[in-house]
Amino acid sequence: MDKMMKVAVMKAIGRIEIEERPVPELRDNEVLVKVGYVGICGSDVHYFETGAIGDFVVHPPFVLGHEAAGTVVAAGKDVKNLRVGDRVAMEPGTTCGHCEFCRTGRYNLCPDVQFFATPPVDGVFQEYVAYDADMCFRLPDNVSLMEGALIEPLAVGFHAANQGMAHIGQKAVVFGAGCIGLMCMLALKAEGVTDVYVVDVVEKRLEKALELGATAVVNSAHEDAIERIMALAGGYGVDLAIDTAGADVTVNQAIRMVKPGGTIVCVGYSKSGKVTLDMSVALNKEITFRTVFRYRHIYPMAIAAVAAGKINLRDVVTNRFTLDEIQEAMERSVSDKVNIVKSVIEVAGE
Repeated sequence: MDKMMKVAVMKAIGRIEIEERPVPELRDNEVLVKVGYVGICGSDVHYFETGAIGDFVVHPPFVLGHEAAGTVVAAGKDVKNLRVGDRVAMEPGTTCGHCEFCRTGRYNLCPDVQFFATPPVDGVFQEYVAYDADMCFRLPDNVSLMEGALIEPLAVGFHAANQGMAHIGQKAVVFGAGCIGLMCMLALKAEGVTDVYVVDVVEKRLEKALELGATAVVNSAHEDAIERIMALAGGYGVDLAIDTAGADVTVNQAIRMVKPGGTIVCVGYSKSGKVTLDMSVALNKEITFRTVFRYRHIYPMAIAAVAAGKINLRDVVTNRFTLDEIQEAMERSVSDKVNIVKSVIEVAGE
């Protein structure tokens, strides 16, 4: 194995360069993963474009990327669950394991989580990663490494569906047809929700939602979304709404669209961090609000759904780049948000 590896390093806002760094050394509980694919997340784009998300500020040099899958090429002496040659998806957060939240199974809420590409923790736009074996999940033979990289955003979608207690016989609406919105739609369908409608203002994204199996789509820039969804849902409204847009307008549309006793799951962050709610309508309907912060205990479920053919991840991807093309990939992700639904970086491929 080479002693050095390529790493895509963010040197400044809007500038990433490829440099060589030593291949990381293994701890006893870790595996060394040769990275195959890494997805470009909206958070990566935001850090690249602005240098910060809320209180998380990038101090270059910094490595982006947290949606990754690859092949195990070495294992520490304490690793029992994996062996060299296994193909794995990496869940990108490690936690303390002993706080109240970890001990009660809500480890995504651990205050000491170390999450790839969340400052100051470097991400995985690089050729090799040494990582906790317990957070690496083996991929079945019929799940590609590219699909493995997309297990991370799919996990968000499943967590949102689970927070909303999605089940067969329901009608649901998803606001936003970007990657996370599409993952929520796919998760809802996999969990048996009978009708899933998608609302957005970008026609190409709505076309992608239909391609992936949406029951119907609504372009709210061209028609009254509330009126249309109420008609599609048969009058009372939908059982469940998932908002990935994080905007005042979409959350309040959701309040109007769900039936009395319905549930709204908020996934998207607003630009200001605040949303003003039409609370009188929410109170009159006795609506339940749930929220999502990443995910927990989802990777095995998500991988099984893809392996069983219940989820089509391949067709979510609209653009592919190599690691050497990372600057172009990030620039296009900023400038062409209308056409790019999901980009992946091919590091080593399959």
